[in-house]
Amino acid sequence: MVRIAEVRSGSIAEELQLEIGTRIVRVNGERVRDGIDLTFLLADPELELEVVGPDGAPRLLEVERDAGESLGLVPAPDKIRECANECVFCFIEGNPEGVRQSLWLRDDDFRLSFTYGSYVTLTNLGPRGLHRLVEQRLSPVYVSVHATEPDVRVRLLKNERAGRIMDQLRYLLEHGLEVHTQVVLCPEWNDGAHLDRTIDDLWSLGPGVKSLSVVPVGLTKYNLDRPVRLLEPSEAAHAIDQVERARTSAFRSRGEGWCYVADELFLIAGHPVPGAEYYDDGALLENGVGALRKFIDDFEAGLPHVPRSPAERIRIVTGTSMASFLQERAPRLAEASGVPVEVVVVRNGLFGETVTTAGLLPGRDIRDALLPGREGDLILLPQESLNGDNLFIDSFPLDEARASLAPARVVCAYEVTEALHTL
Repeated sequence: MVRIAEVRSGSIAEELQLEIGTRIVRVNGERVRDGIDLTFLLADPELELEVVGPDGAPRLLEVERDAGESLGLVPAPDKIRECANECVFCFIEGNPEGVRQSLWLRDDDFRLSFTYGSYVTLTNLGPRGLHRLVEQRLSPVYVSVHATEPDVRVRLLKNERAGRIMDQLRYLLEHGLEVHTQVVLCPEWNDGAHLDRTIDDLWSLGPGVKSLSVVPVGLTKYNLDRPVRLLEPSEAAHAIDQVERARTSAFRSRGEGWCYVADELFLIAGHPVPGAEYYDDGALLENGVGALRKFIDDFEAGLPHVPRSPAERIRIVTGTSMASFLQERAPRLAEASGVPVEVVVVRNGLFGETVTTAGLLPGRDIRDALLPGREGDLILLPQESLNGDNLFIDSFPLDEARASLAPARVVCAYEVTEALHTL
C-alpha cells in the first residue's frame, strides 16, 4: 500500500476528502505495492479506490475523470530496497562519520534505476521481480554488471545470486526492455581477460544493451586496506585500449561507440580527454562519462560571452582532478573578465587524497582553503558539491560557509563562464 503525503488544493483528491496519511490499498482491484504501481494504476480514467483513512476506517471510492486529469495527491516516498551484496569495492565502507545521511543508504532498488538512472545489481530480484520489470515496461534499466563470468561476479559482490546476471539480462532483453550496463574496474579482479570477456558477453546480447561504461574503482583513506586497490596508470591505459577495440567493432556494426571509458580512467592513465564525438549522445554524464569533455566545451563556448567583472578578484574552487584544466584556462578567463583569476585547489581531508572530484569536496575543507574572505572577491563554488538542501558532503551548510567567508561574495555554479555571464 501507499500512504498519501500531500493533497493538492482544489483537486479531485480534496473533493474526495482524502487526507494526509490515508493509505491506498487497491486501485481497480489491483494491489498497490509502491509509488510506481500507483502511477501505472492511476492511468485509467475510471477508478475504484480502496483506501484506509488515518483513523483506520476503510472506504471505497469511485472516480470518473477526463483522460490525463490528475487526482492531485502526492504519495509518500517508498521504502528503499537495500543492497544484499558485500561488494569488495563498496564505497559506503569508505565513508567517515559526519557525511550526509543519504550516503549511508545501501540502495539497490530497481525503481530508482528506472526513475533516476541509478545502477543496480539485480541480485535482490527473483523471477517475480524481473517479471514486474517486464510487465510494467520499466525500461531502460541501469545494471552494475562488473563481470559476466559467474564465479568472478560472485567473488566481487560476495553474493551467490550474483552469478545469474547473464540469464537475468537475457530475460529482460527477450521481453523488449533496454539496459545500460557498467563495470567498476578493480585491478586483478575483473580487469584484463575478464574485462574482455565481459565486453564480449554484453555485446553478444544484442542492441538491447544500449551501453557499457567502464569506471575505475574509487577508494577513500578509510577503505584503502580492502582487498581491492587503485588502478596504476599502465592498467588504466590497458583498459582504455581494450575499450577502444570494442568501440572500433561497435562503430563498424552499429555506427556508435557503445562502450565508453569514464573520465577518471583517462586522468589516471594520463591520456588526453577525447572529443565530444567519443560520447555519442552524451547520455551517461551522471556516470562520469563525458562530464570533463562537457566542461571543456562549455567553457570554450561561454568564454567569448563573459562580461567584464565588477569583482576585484575571481577565485574558483575545484578538486585536484580538475585543477590542471582550470589552471590552464585561468589566464584566458582573467583576460575576458578583466580581473585576476585564482584557482583554489582543495585537497579532500575528509575522504583522503585519493578522492579528487569537486563533487565530494567537504564544506569545511573548502572554507578553510578560502579563509579569510576578502571584500571584492567573487568565489565560485562547484554546485555539484551541494545537495538539494545546500549541504556539502560533510553536512556543512552553505550558509555557514558564506558567513565565514564574508565579505566575499560566494556563488555556486556548474559551469564557470555561465556563472559569470549571469551575475
